[in-house]
Amino acid sequence: MVFEIFFVLFLGILIGIITGLVPGIHVNLVATTLFAISPILLNYFEPLSLAVFIISLSLTHSFLDTIPSIYLGAPENENALSVLPGQKMLLRGEGYQAVKITILGTYVGLITAIILIPIFMFIAKSVYSFLKPYLVYLLILLISYMILKEKQKFWAFLLFFISGTLGIIVFSIPNLNEPLFPMLSGIFGLSGLIISYFENTKIPFQRINQNIKLKYKELVKAIIGSSIAVFLIQFFPGLGPAQGAVISNQIVKVKNRGYLALVGAMGTMSVVFSLVTFYVLGKAKDGTIVVISKLLELNHKSFLLLITTFIVSGSIAVFLTLFFAKIFSKLIGKINYKLLVLSIISFIFAMTIIINGWIGIIVLITSASIGLIAPLKNIGRNHAMGCLILPVLMYFIL
Repeated sequence: MVFEIFFVLFLGILIGIITGLVPGIHVNLVATTLFAISPILLNYFEPLSLAVFIISLSLTHSFLDTIPSIYLGAPENENALSVLPGQKMLLRGEGYQAVKITILGTYVGLITAIILIPIFMFIAKSVYSFLKPYLVYLLILLISYMILKEKQKFWAFLLFFISGTLGIIVFSIPNLNEPLFPMLSGIFGLSGLIISYFENTKIPFQRINQNIKLKYKELVKAIIGSSIAVFLIQFFPGLGPAQGAVISNQIVKVKNRGYLALVGAMGTMSVVFSLVTFYVLGKAKDGTIVVISKLLELNHKSFLLLITTFIVSGSIAVFLTLFFAKIFSKLIGKINYKLLVLSIISFIFAMTIIINGWIGIIVLITSASIGLIAPLKNIGRNHAMGCLILPVLMYFIL
């Protein structure tokens, strides 16, 4: 059994490298595929071993997908809002530094989440029922505050409303396998790539700086904000790490570099607390945890093993991410950026067709058009997260 656990753990890390580095392959897709073939796999592996595989895959993926997000501008739900700060640093020759800062936040967030597990368990058992009726009002207040603090309030509201309407429509389309991929890739990825193409962007030489240029105070603020927000999103159906990052930033007010750390922390903290939520309340929120919930019933021993898997796979993933980031840093400056942008756009279109067919292309193009509003009107892209937040509000209100 021990050998089997080690085997599936390192196999999960290996697969996580592939899913993390290849844009468009979401870890949930792999997890659901594994569940589909689980009747066969269970003839050879224990259910707990499959759970260890999913956790190691998920953690490794959450670290490695920082690279395509920053270097290629191909975001996923967990790190969509990190694209702009990361690409700004890339255009200053600091792509590797952006990765290091994000990974620092990711790993510190992982350790912090594990330390906070006893507190989270207490809140889940004792405070959740009290907070639940007020969460929707808190979310409305945060959205209102984000819009009102913009100089161009009309455009901020319009972006939130239009993107929210898009989200409601997209989630209501039947047989759309992965609605988040074309919608988020269009709003946060394709729109930015289009602007980069027409601005004749050139990627400068990328400096491999071993020091992390992030103030300790900014890191602490990012972790505190992430901790507070991730407690909320675990109890609020429909909210994920990206929306949690928006909430966090309203609480702690971190800027570019600190925001990268914040987004990184949100990703891992959310997965860890999703497992704890399932263990304590029996509610599986994260896609990978949903699959695990269908494979086995968690007891104290298996829960501790999965937490250990988080630590081991996360620790290894740090070094893997930095290794591949150095390779990307050396290659990115030697490539014709316009050609690279066209290649990434073509890849996004191809993945959209493969996953969702031609209806996905319509969603992608519409999303990209909406995503252009923020940079053209000089307002925060976070308002475009209305595509996920407004459907949640409608769920509670209606």
